[in-house]
Amino acid sequence: MKNKKFYMTGLAARLILGLALFVALVTIGSIYVGVNTYRASTHRHYNDVAYQVARSVELLFDKEELKEWSNVAIEYNTTGNGGDRIAQIRESEEYLKYLDTFTNLRRGMDVDDIFIGAVDGDEICYILDTDPMEDRRFSLGDRSGIEDYFSDGLRTAWQTGIPYNGYMIHETDYGYTITAVYPIVYEGGTIAFVAVESPMRTLQSDVNSYIFTVLIIVGIISVILFVLTALILVNLLIRPIKTISHEAAYFVDNKNEISENLKKIKNHDEIQVLAESVLKMEIGINEYISNLTKVTAEKERIGAELNVAAKIQADMLPGIFPAFPERKEFDLYASMNPAKEVGGDFYDFFMIDDDHIGLVIADVSGKGVPAALFMVIAKTLIKNRALLGGSPSEVLSYANDQLGEGNEAELFVTVWFAIIEISTGKGIAANAGHEHPALRKKDGTFELIKYRHSPAVATMPGINFKEHEFKLDPGDSLYVYTDGVTEATRSDNVLFGTDRMIASLNKDPDADPRTMLDTVRNDIDEFVGDAPQFDDITMLGFKYMGSEKSPLT
Repeated sequence: MKNKKFYMTGLAARLILGLALFVALVTIGSIYVGVNTYRASTHRHYNDVAYQVARSVELLFDKEELKEWSNVAIEYNTTGNGGDRIAQIRESEEYLKYLDTFTNLRRGMDVDDIFIGAVDGDEICYILDTDPMEDRRFSLGDRSGIEDYFSDGLRTAWQTGIPYNGYMIHETDYGYTITAVYPIVYEGGTIAFVAVESPMRTLQSDVNSYIFTVLIIVGIISVILFVLTALILVNLLIRPIKTISHEAAYFVDNKNEISENLKKIKNHDEIQVLAESVLKMEIGINEYISNLTKVTAEKERIGAELNVAAKIQADMLPGIFPAFPERKEFDLYASMNPAKEVGGDFYDFFMIDDDHIGLVIADVSGKGVPAALFMVIAKTLIKNRALLGGSPSEVLSYANDQLGEGNEAELFVTVWFAIIEISTGKGIAANAGHEHPALRKKDGTFELIKYRHSPAVATMPGINFKEHEFKLDPGDSLYVYTDGVTEATRSDNVLFGTDRMIASLNKDPDADPRTMLDTVRNDIDEFVGDAPQFDDITMLGFKYMGSEKSPLT
């Protein structure tokens, strides 16, 4: 009985209990420091990601246009005036294009919400919102109070024009998120702000996993502590654990440099397994960081390319209508809706001289950035050569020879190019593998004008492109398009086709060009329903009013 009592109160028991308490305290401290360090690092990461997204959004905006929208939203919030202007902006092509662009950006960057607004007193006047939940999504003119967690950061950014660097963390329907605020400054003042809600879904699960892992290790160590003697604990447990702990700290403090000391632990027990696991973990962390760096760099590169291509494409296509308000002899309108961030279709129209206008619509083979860059070159060559004078055939021949040089990607472009004499309505067109145009004579209906095509531009050198003469009388309308219109596909793989296109044009054959294109696009959207858009949809409408110089007027 004495021996048992001595055993229970002796040095071994005290050492075991003391060591168990020490291990428990160290473990609790490690968990606390590790969890808080992890949280702080994760907060910084999510905050940086959110600000990068917000900065990207700020760069995409036309500041003058955004300033107008902001003023309209604030005036509507303050006085209730401007409801018609609010509705007009909401339905405008520019507003819907921004909404589509930022929605795609939200999805691509895996953030919960991107919204743009202005501050008016204690309320947010919303300009644009991409919240995936429709019942929570705001539009231009909507307003809401400023949340408490959001107030200080938002007001600081709004008043100073400097991004707020603090963490704004809160719980939403999606879980915990961190919100970044980036002010948009124009002409010396803040005109709007961009707010990005970035998800923190993995943080809690990672913390729980970390705590669970540490608790398992503590359990194993505790069992060993209560079984082994003090001598075994000191020689086979405490020293190796100190070595492992030291090497883990060394790994962190020396920028993930791996030491050889872990390999020297040869106890042939759980400690050696633990050392090997830590060593494998360190190696795995280095491999993960290396792979993550490569993936991040590649993602940033691709994103930069897409941004550049989209900017180039948007700037290259004429988008101000009416294009020539001083010319009453004709009216025209054009649109291009890419299937992806950037597209290969393009249109163009330009005055060659005071009595001749050039019309171009084209479709580059392929998709994405290469097609967009090829489109920029093709459009520039065609326009520049046309402005020097010459027939459509001569213009396309020149573009064909230039694009064919060094075309290792073997891209090509189908083109319909016409030059119309405004005073007489006489036109000459060259069709390089493109779709048949549709023509509507006054008081008649639209019909396809079919004639023999030439090969596409950049398919082979020295092509002599065939030309086709046509005549526009006052009241006649012309419609040209790319194959994205006729090949728009329903979910059951049925194409929109030329018959439906002609029927759509003939719903209101005497409509102005903009109404004409809107009718066709609405019919396409209704036809395809929820099916994804696989090809760019580009259209151009031209209506000839006649010239005072024309004998027909």
